[in-house]
Formats: sequence, C-alpha cells, structure tokens
Amino acid sequence: MLVFQCFSRSKNLSSDAFQQSSFQRLNELRFVGVDTHRARFTVDAIALEISAHAVDTLRLTIGTSRHADYGLIQHHAPSGNLRVASQGNGWRVSSDNVALDIDAAPLRFTLSRAGKTILTSITDQHFRGHTRLPAFGLKQCEEQHRWCVSLALESDTAVYGFGEKFGPLDKRGQLVRGRTEDALGVNTELSYKNIPFCWSPDGWGLLAHTPGTVRHGVGYPQWSHRTYVLEVEDDALDLFIFTGEPATILDRYTALTGRAAVPPLWSYGMWLSRAYYKVPQDAINTAAELRRRGIPCDVITLDGRAAWEVRTRFAFEWDKSRFDDPKKILDTLRAFNLKVCAWEYPYISIHNPLFTELAGKGWLLKNRDGKPAVFDWVKDPTDDPFGNVLTPLPPSGILDFTHPEAAKFWADSHNKLFDDGVDVIKTDFGEQVEDDMIAHNGDAGRRLHNVYPLLYNQCVWNATQRYNDAHGRGPAMVWGRDGFIGSQRFPMQWGGDPQTDWEGMAASIRGGLSYGMSGVPFYATDIGGFYGAQQPDTELYLRWTANGIFCSHFRYHGIGEREPWALGAETESIAKKLLAFRYRLIPYMIGASEQAARTGLPLMRAMPLAFPYDRLARSFEGQYLFGDALLVAPIIRPGGSVEVYFPMGEAWRDLDTGERIEGGQTRVVHKALDQLPAWGREGHLLCLGREVMHTGEINLAAPIEDVWLFGEPRVSPTVMYQCVTLALEGGATFIAGIPAARCFPSAGFRVVAESGRVRVERG
Repeated sequence: MLVFQCFSRSKNLSSDAFQQSSFQRLNELRFVGVDTHRARFTVDAIALEISAHAVDTLRLTIGTSRHADYGLIQHHAPSGNLRVASQGNGWRVSSDNVALDIDAAPLRFTLSRAGKTILTSITDQHFRGHTRLPAFGLKQCEEQHRWCVSLALESDTAVYGFGEKFGPLDKRGQLVRGRTEDALGVNTELSYKNIPFCWSPDGWGLLAHTPGTVRHGVGYPQWSHRTYVLEVEDDALDLFIFTGEPATILDRYTALTGRAAVPPLWSYGMWLSRAYYKVPQDAINTAAELRRRGIPCDVITLDGRAAWEVRTRFAFEWDKSRFDDPKKILDTLRAFNLKVCAWEYPYISIHNPLFTELAGKGWLLKNRDGKPAVFDWVKDPTDDPFGNVLTPLPPSGILDFTHPEAAKFWADSHNKLFDDGVDVIKTDFGEQVEDDMIAHNGDAGRRLHNVYPLLYNQCVWNATQRYNDAHGRGPAMVWGRDGFIGSQRFPMQWGGDPQTDWEGMAASIRGGLSYGMSGVPFYATDIGGFYGAQQPDTELYLRWTANGIFCSHFRYHGIGEREPWALGAETESIAKKLLAFRYRLIPYMIGASEQAARTGLPLMRAMPLAFPYDRLARSFEGQYLFGDALLVAPIIRPGGSVEVYFPMGEAWRDLDTGERIEGGQTRVVHKALDQLPAWGREGHLLCLGREVMHTGEINLAAPIEDVWLFGEPRVSPTVMYQCVTLALEGGATFIAGIPAARCFPSAGFRVVAESGRVRVERG
C-alpha cells in the first residue's frame, strides 16, 4: 500500500537508513517570471518560487500545500527587493548583498553574501558520477509527500539549534529526529521540543516551515559526513534561508515566527513543587514553613494528582474528596503571598462523563472510522512507561484544538479555575497524537502531531491573558513542557523530567542552551531532578540550585521532597543564601527579558551564540553567557571544580572574590557550595535589587539597590543598560556611586543617573 510505504513509522522514524533511491531527483528548471519580491520558476513542472523576506532572508518554496499552516509564520509578506539574471545553466536571484545562484540538471544552489559563498548544495560525489544523495529530491505519496535537501558542509562547520536537545550542542555527526516525544527523561535524542530551525557560525541559518516530521542528518556519517540532509514530510517544501551572524539570524527567525512575550514579574521568583502534595493541608503547611523559615518563594504548584481524582482527571473539576472548598484552600495559599499553579493535560478520561459529552459534539480527535480516538498509555501490560513511579493515567480522548468550538470550550473552562484562585497553568503532556488520528480540519495525526502542543499552549496562554486583562492581573504565562515553531510567543517551557543525578543536571543545562539557540529565550529545569533517587544528595541539590539561579526561571520539583529544609540545616542555610541572590538578580533579568522580546536573544546564551568567532569557546558547551554581563560555568560533577574558558578579547571578574581574569585562557576553578559559578564581564553593569521574600516586596518605583560595575567601563562617557533604563523610566532612583565593597570597578569611576541616562564618569 502506497501510504504505508511513505509513512510507515517503523521504516521512516525508527530506522537510521536514508533511502535515496526512492527519491526523484529534481532536474529541469524553467524561468516563469519575476516581480518586486518574487521570482517564479518550475522544476520538473512543479512550481518553484523564491522570495525576499528581508534584505538577508530568502524563501524557497517548491510545490503547494493543501493543508493548514497553523500560523507558524506570523509575517508572510515578503519585504525585500529581488533581481533575477540568467547565467550559465541557471539564474542568479539576488536581494541586496545576498545572492542565490540556482542551476538545473540537477537542481542545486549556491548561497553567497557580499560576494562570499556561505552555503552550497551537496558536493559529495559518488564515483559513478552523480552526487551521493539528491541535492533536491521528491518522493510523491498519496497523502503527504516527502522531500529531501542535501547541503554541503565543510570539515570545520558547526551546526546548532533544532530545539531542545540534551546531547552535544554542535549537532555535527548526529541524526536529529524532529518529532515531539514524551522523552521520559533527558538521556536520549528524544525530546519534548523539536524545532526544524538551525544555524551555523559560518553565516547561514535554515527553517523548514512545516508541521510535519523532519529528519536532519547533520554530517551524519552513515549518510554522508560532509553533508547536511533534511528529509521533510509535507505537500510542499518551504525553506527560509537566513544569512548573517548568529544573533542576526535569531532576530530574523523570531521576527518571522513571532516575538516572545515577556513573562510576569512574579514568575522570576522561586517556584516550589513536588509530585505531589497529597492533601491540600500538605501544601498549606509547606507554604507556612517557607515563610516561617524565611525562604523566598513566589509560586507553589499543585502538580499531577494533587488536585484531581486519578480515574477521571482532567475535566476542570477539583477532587471533591480533598477539595471540599477549593476557593478557601487557594485563598489560604495565596495569603502567604504565593501564586498558585495548577496542573492539567489536554485529555479527557473515558471514565469522566465529559468524555461522552465532548465525543457527541465531535470535539475530540477521531479514528479513521469516525469514532473518538482513545489513547491508552499502557498498550502493553509488560511495558508500562511509568511503571510504579507515578500514578496510572486513564485511557483518554484527546481534545481537538483545530475545532474552533472545542478550543473555545477549553479556553473558557479555565475561568472557573482562575475564579477559585489559580494564577497559572502547568500545561503538561501533548505528545500523544497518533499518526492515524483525524482532526476536525482534515489533517491526519501525523501532520498534527508536532504542532498539537503549540495549539494547546496557545489556547491556555490566551485564556489566561484574557482573564488577566479582565481582572487586572497583568501578563500571562504557562508552565509548558512541549514546544515547536513559534513557542516563544507563549512563555514559558521547562525541560521535562531529568534523572536525579549529575548527568541529569548536565543534560538539562544543554537542553536549555539548545532551546535558546533555537529562538526560545525562557527555560527552566526540575531543580533537584525529577526521578531516580528519591532525594538528591546535598552537593547535587546545592549545585543544581546554584546553576538554576542563572536560568530565566527557577523551580524545585521532583518525586519526593524538594524543599530546602528536607536535606538538613546546612543545606537550607546555603540554599537561602543562593536564593537571596536570585531575587537580587530580578531587575537584571527583566532587562534581559526585554532584550529577548525585541531581538530573540535568549537569557542563557551558549558560547557559539555569544562568541561565534572564538572557536575555542565553542568547545565549552556547558558554560554560557547569562544576559550581557555574566559568564556562567555550571559545576556538573562532584567536588566543586570546573574547567572554565574565559573568552578572548574580554576580561572577567569573579563574583565571589573580585579577582580579574584575562580572557583567552582556561582555568580549573573551585567553588565552595555557597559560591556562585559566575564571572562579571568587564566594562558591563550588573543591576541588583534588594533581598526580598517574594516579588510583591519589590519596590517597582526603585527596584535597584546596587549597581556593580566590572572594571573600567567599555563605553564612556555614557553607558546605557536595559535594566537601568527600565528602572529610570519607572521613576526609580539610581544609586549615584557604587559601594566599593559591593562591586569591582577600576579606581576612580562612579555611575551617575542624570536626565534619564546613565553616565559613567571619573570622580
């Protein structure tokens, strides 16, 4: 059967093989015409269009799609001017200083910027005289085509992105499968957030605009170690090609797919969770203990089974056996100056009366026979994915977010939770759409699978924002697990379920850095680890805490207690010290978040993104720049030592000792448990607030207590930083002069606020 041959999961998703013989090589290219923004061709009688979306961004489309595009692209209209000229066996299509030379027989291209070649089609030639893989290939299938594109890689070309991936950041040599999965940890190539977008410090980036599955053989030796091969499932092949420095490429990508919303102020505080508080009084007692012990916190989470009855969850109904008066219980929690986060997933248990109701309205995904599709986690009793670790999940229907009325019902149903006192929703799961399910819009589950979590999180984020707007509650957010193209618009996502050990922590950091290099600026991990050891040991817990200080968001979570006092008095004391600094960082993080919303730069910036031309920096894949001013080198093994590379062309100041370290060198650094694995970037400012117990204590009129200037300012006489600007525009007072004991400036400098600007002067 043709459909099975094209879409067999066992053949095409699990196998590492690439069947080049099944692809028709695209050859015959004909010019049709050109207007201001578009050049039109045909290749083997299939429409091919090249358009300019910016002076440095081109779009290449082959074929047409019959299906929904799900709003993955927010700005469709091209804006650059194109020129077309015939040359040799093809044409040159150019926009400003970017040119795409396309040739026929076979179809291939060369991309150049300012006259320099930065990317070409495959150069790996078989001894029989043709390229080992098609430069452009098509496998025509009844339901959905498959395309391949093969691009040449030089020996030292590195490639980054593809969403949240937990292995090496440089994907060179890897086979990356772009299919959202419940990864059950952070230990394999599987991940919860797959984005078919990547870039290279060589000056190019690529987005495959499709909700379908994309396989990326990035110099994958079993295919070709010198070639990047994309295998794309969709009616049409739609590629955006970016040029420029990595930061420019992220800017163009997020301008195209949507800028990030800035999360609410309170979200930058500490979130506390565990799987799970078994009765409401457990959560209330924990909230009271936080305040009694003076541990800063802003959010407490009612996770998983904490609020819902296991057999019938989830249907917006509190478990009546435990929540006899939900509003009263949540009001009690909120009285401790805590926001309340409640867990949900987009599934309806077959044991809940709501299943029959929604099925009757056609609001659930269906099987091909038209009946409601039911997902069963335990398909094989000998292979329960959750084992005895978590409470079982019931067989369930899956809400159809492509049905406008179903999506509206789901969004509106949140109002009663918000009325009861829920502030934010943890949008868990979303990966269970199976290939043969059918949606209201006509798409099969295989095409809906990757984009489903985006539709789910968009629905809940919009529902939260509408409620917040109506009740004066400020910006919305979700605490989501899955992501796809455009997920940055609906912050934020956390990194799934890491194993409670050192490698689980290290992989979580890489996942956040990889996600940030894919255009998503906000991220968090389960600090302390989710599963494995019931409790982390003290050293792991405190190192994970110290590393988490320098993530955009911070949450303790896992199976077992994650409260700082659960590991003893010394652990609690050190955790309190680290958390106090976290809260002092919030003005700085607000500035970095505003920058992210404008530019697409993540708060956690991996070395290849922060220092793309420092080749040595690229090899230090665990460290990163946090905002503009802080270098972070997480300690990811026992003993307290870490090898740090200090990027060249800079000097750095140890946040704990003030020691000045010249860039361009590596050092093995030891940090005590109560010290921060971070260094200030010389010439930059770090704006710090006051120590508070929750963000409600931050004086927004004057949020900054200290400004640390690391060495002599690089820009003089005026230095403008976002966090300072934000404070001044809000009417804050700014400390004129820096307390010598609290910063590390060169002698004789001070910072002065004057007429809405920040001046660094001698004095």
